[in-house]
Amino acid sequence: MTVGSPRSSLVASFSRTNLRVNLDGVSVSPSNHYWAQNQAQSLQKADCEEGKPLEDPPAQQERKGTEIMSLHLLPYDLLLNIASYLEYVDVHVLQLTCKSLYYSFTTRPVYRKLATDLLRRCRPLPLKGFQRLGDLSTNQLIRSVNKAHQYERAWLVRAPRPIGAAAMAETVNGTPKIHNNYLDLESQEGSTVIPTPKSWYKVVRAPPGEEVDWLSPITSSYTLCATKSGKVVCWDVQTDTCLAQWNPGERWELWKCRVEFEDKMVYFTMAKVLHGSNSYDDSRVMEFSLMRLQFYENALGRKTAFPTFSPVTLFKTVGVVMNIFLLDPSARLLSAFVWVSSSNSIGLYVLLDWEKDEYVFIDTGIECVMSSNWSCILFEKNIVIHCEDSDAAFQHFYPLALLETHSRQLKSKRATPTLSCRVIPFESIVKRFTFPTPRLHSIRRNVNVAGVIPITVIDSQTGAIITPMVQSPASMPSSFIPNTNPYPFPPWYPESAHFVRQWWPTLPHVPRISCTVVLLASHDPVTHKTRFVLAQHYFRVPMRGADWIGFAEKGKTGPARRETHGADSDSSKAKGKARARTAENDDEATSTVQDDTAIEDDALRLWYVSTPFEVVCLEDPSLEDDDGEGVQERPRPLVAVDFGHAVWIEYFDQDMDPETDVEDDDNPRMSAGNGFEEVDLELEQHELSTELREEQESQEHKRLRFVTFPPFMNNGRVNDAHGGWGGADVRTLEIPPELDLHSVETINIDQSQGAIILSVKQGRIFILCYE
Repeated sequence: MTVGSPRSSLVASFSRTNLRVNLDGVSVSPSNHYWAQNQAQSLQKADCEEGKPLEDPPAQQERKGTEIMSLHLLPYDLLLNIASYLEYVDVHVLQLTCKSLYYSFTTRPVYRKLATDLLRRCRPLPLKGFQRLGDLSTNQLIRSVNKAHQYERAWLVRAPRPIGAAAMAETVNGTPKIHNNYLDLESQEGSTVIPTPKSWYKVVRAPPGEEVDWLSPITSSYTLCATKSGKVVCWDVQTDTCLAQWNPGERWELWKCRVEFEDKMVYFTMAKVLHGSNSYDDSRVMEFSLMRLQFYENALGRKTAFPTFSPVTLFKTVGVVMNIFLLDPSARLLSAFVWVSSSNSIGLYVLLDWEKDEYVFIDTGIECVMSSNWSCILFEKNIVIHCEDSDAAFQHFYPLALLETHSRQLKSKRATPTLSCRVIPFESIVKRFTFPTPRLHSIRRNVNVAGVIPITVIDSQTGAIITPMVQSPASMPSSFIPNTNPYPFPPWYPESAHFVRQWWPTLPHVPRISCTVVLLASHDPVTHKTRFVLAQHYFRVPMRGADWIGFAEKGKTGPARRETHGADSDSSKAKGKARARTAENDDEATSTVQDDTAIEDDALRLWYVSTPFEVVCLEDPSLEDDDGEGVQERPRPLVAVDFGHAVWIEYFDQDMDPETDVEDDDNPRMSAGNGFEEVDLELEQHELSTELREEQESQEHKRLRFVTFPPFMNNGRVNDAHGGWGGADVRTLEIPPELDLHSVETINIDQSQGAIILSVKQGRIFILCYE
């Protein structure tokens, strides 16, 4: 095996017993006293066994200089340095080499480095409760790293499998060899042996007599459940008992939840409509209650007291609230997006300190486009409005210092805020998505008089006709075809969007990466069926290699121009007085934008689950205002997303062979990104209509589906094991025979524990544990 690193000229070649080390032609001679003494004793023992007389010290020194350096006798600090260049698989191979190397590479520093690698790839560790990395013993750290790596490798090549009962019964020193924190049982007082569960899934009760409106796991020990009557209940997964309950006595909706692992605390916002629930305009008034749930645990992840609910603050909003964002609970910072219907723009509502009677409510002037998805992120004392439309991503920066100048005082806690003025972003950047290369149905080329080749491209998946103009073969390769959006708006529109960041305990130096998963839908007006596909990509804040827009008008207030973020916006041109500049060449760009710009190559590159499917959607009753009126909300798709993973419930045809549909890796329509076939377009449309009719006849059949997207790697690139931009194969998950998918109300995924959590109408919660 050869170990090399671009960070130095250190090259080490070693086999099972021998090692030669060279550093720029200079031999490395460890100065470890223990190693030298151990080497001398080994030589003396060998001489005695062979009947040779003991050599004097000078002779020993001369002989040691001619010996080949033995790997397992190297000092630990040098072995640790070698381990810093190795991946998990390489470390595991060295552990199997001999007993000495096993103990040398099974240490806390080595596994802390491997844990850091996992976190940099956005893979969480399976911790118990509110444990932090520093709380883990060495054995717990090793077990967590091993389990996280098993999940990562296995789910890229196969479907998650139920944890086997025989494997769970196999123990090492009283601990199950295959372990899942959700399946932990309460051990006897003073016992270190973890009881073995009897099944690969667990069923716990939901709040009795209540319908579940929202459900989320809070670590592997608790669930937080909001009911349709307005209650919020904290449930103990291990003992199947209610630990705490908040009952406002009236109906509220849970909108946002954020877990603070360091503080062992959960913040969540509840909402209700006070006026105007029967319309969507600027007259709508809503009230929000910010709550806090405090947990009490020791370093082993065991609760020491019952959790407690406590109110934090109340606030009102005017207009249609799009979403609430708990940006930084430690700084008491909260924001919300409000649709300003009179100008069709995004309003930014901010509580700079929710303990004060002050607020900021401005009109950003950013146009609200139907095909756009929105998120809000805190970055270095800047509130960043992250917007994604069908072709590009935009990030608008509002420094907190700028927002403070527009702060207003509330007359009372019950007062209603008012929109102050228009404040365009301090600065904005844009970057276009990178789309996969389609497989083309047909290409017709005819050189016109100007020497330009009009290329007619028919996308076999969407039926779209694309006619880009490219230069003649003399100036450009004839095989060049620009990549376009395979699922453009219209007819494809975002049914739901999920923005996920690292929610799990991490380390300070681990970079922050975000993941977006969008459920795209296309409705057929003839069959009245809706087809769905999943699109996924990663991104950073700020986006590297992006273009500046509106840079010369930083912080300008008043009736300024609006930034247009539709599909027709030009990412290379600035509007008005501003001029476009790239972040790398801009002297005023932050160092975060300038460093490692090549890492961003794979971010904003889209992967697709390109075989259309029909996801199960539920219709929830709308919130009514004090007048008893309300507007029916859009159906809620049963889709759950974690970082790089998605799970959903879909309709399917029972007569179709599920193994062929799920496991056939040679079917190009099952791969993400390049799932386009070279087939006749009319035949494709006929087959599609036939499939839709058959699905409509057999839509009573449902299944649980799962996909793992290409993972984000340590070096910032995205690893696609299939060699292209695709490779996200959809799998069907096994479910317990007592679980009826027709009765599922909510669905969640916890990739850190390999678990899928589903609540059903019968007042039960199924926790399915996979390996």
